[in-house]
Amino acid sequence: MARASTLARGVFYPAAGIILLFVLVAVLFTDATDAVMTTLQGEVIGAFGWYYVLLVAAFVIFAIWMGLSRFGDIVLGPDDEAPDFKLPVWFSMLFATGMGIGLVYYGVSEPLSHFITPKPGVTGDDAALAQAAISQTYVHWGIHAWAIYVVAGLALAYAIHRKGRPVSIRWALEPLLGDRVKGRAGNVIDVVAIIGTVFGVATSLGLGVLQVAHGLGYLDVVEPSTALEIGLIAAITAIAAMSVASGLSKGIKWLSNGNMMLAGVVLAVVLVLGPTLFILRSWVQSFGYYFANVVQMTFDTLAFRGEEGLAWESSWTIFYWGWWISWAPFVGVFIARISRGRTVREFVLGTLAVPMAVATIWFSVFGGAGLHQEMTEPGSMLDPATGGVNTDTAMFQLFDTLPGAGTWLAVAGIVLVVIFFVTSSDSGSFVVDMLAHGGNPNPPLWSRLFWAGLQGLVAIALLLAGGLQALQTASILIALPFSLVLIGMAVSIVKELSMEHRQIVRAERRAARAELTEHVTEKVATTLAGRWENVLPPAPGALRLRVPRRRDAKGPAGPTPGTAPGTAPGKPPGTGGDEQPGPGG
Repeated sequence: MARASTLARGVFYPAAGIILLFVLVAVLFTDATDAVMTTLQGEVIGAFGWYYVLLVAAFVIFAIWMGLSRFGDIVLGPDDEAPDFKLPVWFSMLFATGMGIGLVYYGVSEPLSHFITPKPGVTGDDAALAQAAISQTYVHWGIHAWAIYVVAGLALAYAIHRKGRPVSIRWALEPLLGDRVKGRAGNVIDVVAIIGTVFGVATSLGLGVLQVAHGLGYLDVVEPSTALEIGLIAAITAIAAMSVASGLSKGIKWLSNGNMMLAGVVLAVVLVLGPTLFILRSWVQSFGYYFANVVQMTFDTLAFRGEEGLAWESSWTIFYWGWWISWAPFVGVFIARISRGRTVREFVLGTLAVPMAVATIWFSVFGGAGLHQEMTEPGSMLDPATGGVNTDTAMFQLFDTLPGAGTWLAVAGIVLVVIFFVTSSDSGSFVVDMLAHGGNPNPPLWSRLFWAGLQGLVAIALLLAGGLQALQTASILIALPFSLVLIGMAVSIVKELSMEHRQIVRAERRAARAELTEHVTEKVATTLAGRWENVLPPAPGALRLRVPRRRDAKGPAGPTPGTAPGTAPGKPPGTGGDEQPGPGG
């Protein structure tokens, strides 16, 4: 018997149609698309840059509050539910999905870029510039990014696992919209989420392909070109399609675990062969500098730096906030899907603390090694053609400075990028397909393959329409509408958790009152029974009010003390069964 289709037509067709239309326009009218996106980037940054900065700061405060609040013990699922995945597997899956390619792409180049071209207003000697560069990188890749994921993931995990709703963005807004999530309003929410996810993943794929192509060129394997980049996208998308066909518990899980192990090996080699003591000292010092200045750096919009400040902000901080927001539906659904059985506190603190620690270690090792090389031998980490930092080749330049391991590390770095590429693509395809099928956790194979291929097409279109700048612009633009959805998610989860917490408190109070009532009743009854004879002592020979006593031994009870055998309890000898009172009665 054929299985009934779960395809959400009001979501699948509009989302797919809009994305395909963009791909078609970008391919046919490349120059016009590039001009339009450049103009839009300037307009969005100029008008909404402050909004992105304020919003992300609010999400950080919200996430920390949720993790430390009275809601922390609520389980994302039935109260006695065990987590689906063990802690190490859970960490590796959420981290590899959340920002894998970006760490490899920007691990060396971003701290170097902030050192060579400092943020407007940052001045000083090389030591001060290097310290500010590492700390600014921490801001972009640390707790701020994962706070955005906490908002989406927590709201979705509660709706899916606690309330039994389908795996869909719309249900996280049910407390605000009610039954309207079942109609057009819900369809619009899921369409925006799908478009944001596809463009967010395509941005990562584009960055990864740029680095792989230039890595192959750096190794003199092949000359980098647009044709090579398109070919790489096609080849790696095909690998991702095979992975997504195998499902969540096989391909995605194995790739995530394997990639984290490979990343750990590369990290350890760079740490050992590089300036180990410098890296460890700079990591500890940079942590202190980051925490001492994180509030100021969080709210810094470079408002008094004019066009220079706006240009820097759009190229770095606003791009990152837009990128993370555009990834939020994808990462939120995915980490919600793998977090069944976790408490709210486990979810929040795990999602914030562990990736933050790993990201700071990664940038301290790779970025610290790159900074040390450039400070020791000025110009050795720069592109000879431009005199600046080449983000596509910076990692390979660093590997080339390490004794005896440059080529092997370069190959490992390319493999790392490819596997991160595949992990992001197949995870994104899986999530998007669930949204397009009304939350079905096991969508059909054909549509999973469709979305995997579509992500590759969007990455190609963005590269053709302007390369890295087009990738950055797409992330910033897509994030704007979905930011409103994230605000609604934050309000919804607070509303739901507050309601459940009130119910828990009322139930605990009822149970406490019932226990107290039972205890007091038993105490009063025992006290009155024990003191009754002292309050009204009986007359000699009169009937006595006796409190029944528990008999420990089985069988017929013996004679009551003070009575002769054969007489009724409580009767004087000689009265037998006569109901008349004895003398003096």
